Amino acid sequence: MKHYKGLLFISSLFFCWMFVSCKSTQRLAGWSLVWEENFNQKKDFNEQVWSKIPRGGADWNNYMTDFDSCYAMRKGKLVLRGIVNHTQLNDTAPYLTGGVYSKGKKAFSNGRIEIRAKLDPAKGAWPAIWMLAENADWPVGGEIDIMERLNHDSIAYQTVHSYYTYTLGLKEHPKSGSKGRIDPDGYNVFAVEMYPDSLSFYINNVHTFTYPRIQTIEKGQFPFNRPFYLLIDMQLGGSWVGAVDPKELPVEMKVDWVRFYQRKSIKQ
Repeated sequence: MKHYKGLLFISSLFFCWMFVSCKSTQRLAGWSLVWEENFNQKKDFNEQVWSKIPRGGADWNNYMTDFDSCYAMRKGKLVLRGIVNHTQLNDTAPYLTGGVYSKGKKAFSNGRIEIRAKLDPAKGAWPAIWMLAENADWPVGGEIDIMERLNHDSIAYQTVHSYYTYTLGLKEHPKSGSKGRIDPDGYNVFAVEMYPDSLSFYINNVHTFTYPRIQTIEKGQFPFNRPFYLLIDMQLGGSWVGAVDPKELPVEMKVDWVRFYQRKSIKQ
């Protein structure tokens, strides 16, 4: 009887694995992988695709640095760190963060982009994976937030911004954002599918929401049918996430891979 129960248990696990595997495969049926970044470099990321994000005056980039301690290539992962500034005496910023983008080097449109990443928690931590228009100013060109996670949250936010949502304040018609559950201690896959008339968002292959183009007399409602570059950054502090607790630093964001798919019928 014990032998029978053991076989039954193993069979159940096998069928559960087959169900999940088939479900994942079915969801990507009709897509072709056209580009990927696996971060297998030993010392530095591929500078033909990525650049370090320069410092700016906004909450999301006011601690950005090119300091090596905020970047690492570790076991096939890109590691972006947020740290207390103990050593850069000529830099008055209390914290330092690492971030990369593909601006001017690699753009994406009319396809599905996925990023697998692990987000370590800390009070004031604000890791983000997002996209900006390659040849247009913000907010007119639009912003696609594939993932934003705050502090120790077990959810991630996915949002779109544009002249329509930001300047005109029209965020509910249609709904401009959502949130979904994540594994707070492990790796998660964040994705957006970019179509000429909609954006569809996913977390771990679970659909969270779709932002459609609608008929409206207001301008700037759907500026997303154009090339966008990708930003991946570890951020600290700000009006949304709140104050940083330096005792919980350093904090890391580990990026396993980035993949871009296109529908087989439109693959170039």
